[in-house]
Amino acid sequence: MLRRFRLEEPESVAEAAELLGRFGESAKVYAGGTELLLAMKEGLVQYERLINVKKLTGLSDVTSADGAFVIGALCTHHQLENSPVLKDKLPALTKLEQNVANVRVRQVGTIGGNLCFAEPHADPGTLLIALGAKMIAEKASSKREIAAEDFFVDAYETALQADEVLTKIHIPVPVPNARSAYLKFGYLERPSVGVAVAFNLNGGVSGVKIAVGCAGPAPRRVAEAEALLEGKSKDEALRHVAEAGASAGRAAQAISDLHGSQEYKEHIVGVLLKRAFQSALS
Repeated sequence: MLRRFRLEEPESVAEAAELLGRFGESAKVYAGGTELLLAMKEGLVQYERLINVKKLTGLSDVTSADGAFVIGALCTHHQLENSPVLKDKLPALTKLEQNVANVRVRQVGTIGGNLCFAEPHADPGTLLIALGAKMIAEKASSKREIAAEDFFVDAYETALQADEVLTKIHIPVPVPNARSAYLKFGYLERPSVGVAVAFNLNGGVSGVKIAVGCAGPAPRRVAEAEALLEGKSKDEALRHVAEAGASAGRAAQAISDLHGSQEYKEHIVGVLLKRAFQSALS
């Protein structure tokens, strides 16, 4: 049962940040509510105030500026899966968004809400890490950039300060011959493992970024696996990708839960990395 709470409706990001700072842990930002309201109904969390940011302007568009795609935190998954510019330049992201949860969630759930809730078995954060994304966090008097790989601290915990609001996500526009892919596997509603890879293919493989999510408490970049593919020719990289997968599995901080044992998840990480790398090549 959903307990009573007060709904605040700020008219600006600064006002929303001020409310967060004033009410502290008794308040929470509310956008699509697909995760938050469910957790509140189940009695897992309780807040005296929800700060509705859905009406804030300028946070629900996909634009480009200074060599990056700028995604407003209030963009729904449905918007992103149907964005023409993202379909053309970042097909891995639109494909991921097409498979987030279900149609109902994609219609109302926002990318910002997904990232800030930091549910361990969520998809987008893993690919954003591999794409080198940056999160833009704002408060009443300042803003800052947080690298996607530093944004996720632990399960349900991010690097946002108590009075900061996630407003935008910046993703570098891919260079020519940039490749990326995201694959996931799971037999429950949420994925058990997700793996993302991004790299440039200019004669050889360079700029490799690999991220693993859903297996452990938070998505993370795996430098150990990247090093095994970096600077290799296409054929050499294909010969080393199984070794990179095994390395990524060991470094994934996988935990045993309803989605599978630690050993099982580590194995699946290796399988998915090999397939994702081959998919990106093709």
